Amino acid sequence: MLSMTISPKSRLCACLMLAAVLGACSKQEEAAPAAPTPAAANQPAATPAATPPAPAVAATVQAMGADQLRDAASQALRENRMYAPAGDNAMEYYLALRDKLPDDAAVSSALTDLMPYTLIAAEQAVAREQFEEAQRLVALIEKADKTAPALPRIRQSITTSQQAVAQRSEAEANRAKADAEARVQAQAQQQVQQQAAEADAARRLAEQQEAARQAAAREAEQQREAAARQAAAQQQAAPAAQAAAPAQRSLRPISMPSPRYPPDALRAGTSGEVLVEFTVGTDGAVTDARVLRANPARTFDREALNAVRRWRFEPVDAPVTTRRTVAFNPGG
Repeated sequence: MLSMTISPKSRLCACLMLAAVLGACSKQEEAAPAAPTPAAANQPAATPAATPPAPAVAATVQAMGADQLRDAASQALRENRMYAPAGDNAMEYYLALRDKLPDDAAVSSALTDLMPYTLIAAEQAVAREQFEEAQRLVALIEKADKTAPALPRIRQSITTSQQAVAQRSEAEANRAKADAEARVQAQAQQQVQQQAAEADAARRLAEQQEAARQAAAREAEQQREAAARQAAAQQQAAPAAQAAAPAQRSLRPISMPSPRYPPDALRAGTSGEVLVEFTVGTDGAVTDARVLRANPARTFDREALNAVRRWRFEPVDAPVTTRRTVAFNPGG
């Protein structure tokens, strides 16, 4: 006789546990509609398996002898391998043993005791969305008892869960597609905004260039007017300059520091010159200085005057008024 390791008390606990699980599932089935809704009917059917399902009992288990199966089943029970792993559990060993010894009451009793555990495990596998494992356990349950009342419910639960997973995957794919389309649209909108900003920047630059051109034209006109005035002033001052020429030759410079280059003009690389008229006192210091002509106008005037005012000459008998051109060259 087969030695069983499942006690009557354990069998009773397992049956009570199974009854509670089945009762809860039955209530859920009663709450569900009897017929599928049109939306559910329109859902795509579960994709059929590409290969036929594996047999409930592994071929290696079926090939074992009766005594070997008894020993393996007992060992599996002692190690609490009631329904897993596949190919090495008590359910498969007892099912294979029942095929060899169909009239063995001990084997049938062992399968009856193991059935509640397998049912609960199948329900848990469905809840965890482990559908392959759930199908394997359903195959064990069906081979043990094709008329088991829980079989239709578990199969329906597997189908429903698989459809829910498929719908969830489709929803996630749709969300991912929508997100990708939104990103593409956002990028396109950003590109349009960037192009608009570049066009606006180009327009502002063109306006600035036109304003600079007009300012340069006005400045050139002012320079021409200033040059005309200076020419007229030079013609008027020519006699006085000729009279002062002998005195100019008598000026001997002691110190003529170079002018400071205006930073803006230096950065712009602007060059020019300033004609300065100044008076040297008897002590050799510059007592008065003024700009007669500048090119460009007003760019170097201040620094030219500041430099001339620092110039020193040898003392003279009487104040001398003279003119000097102060040049500004950024490369000099």
